[in-house]
Amino acid sequence: MLLRTLIFTVLVPGFVALWMPQWVLGRWPARWTGFGWTAFPGWLLAFFGASFYVQATARFFLEGKGTPAVWFTKPVAFLIGKEPERLVAGGLYRRTRNPMYLGVATSILGQGLIFHSTAVLAYGAIAWAVFHCVVLFIEEPHLRAREGESYIRFCREVPRWIPRLRS
Repeated sequence: MLLRTLIFTVLVPGFVALWMPQWVLGRWPARWTGFGWTAFPGWLLAFFGASFYVQATARFFLEGKGTPAVWFTKPVAFLIGKEPERLVAGGLYRRTRNPMYLGVATSILGQGLIFHSTAVLAYGAIAWAVFHCVVLFIEEPHLRAREGESYIRFCREVPRWIPRLRS
């Protein structure tokens, strides 16, 4: 399962959060543009975004006994694993229902600041909008149907995007 989690991470968030911003910049690897006023907050966002993703993925692995793969990826489960058999609600999932998506989007936005690129910032906004639609129209209905009242209660207690700072 660890190998499948690593494969998933390279193929999905690795593509979305690392390869695509570089492609948007038009150069690979991107040249660091120095210590501009946006570089430091960009590095902070990229670091926190990556750490959110790593922590959330570890929680999936340890608590959910599955990979971050969504339910409709069953045809490639042999490669990237399958969704957890039960709802993952510990760790960062007590603060926000979508820490992986939040981490990936934050990392992209951080890169936009690091590289002083409005194109990467726009790509980050588009990626977040796509994540929001996937969550709203695919993942949440699936989890409501699968988990029932426990997921509905989870949704009432935990915000979708903006992390709750206090328990």
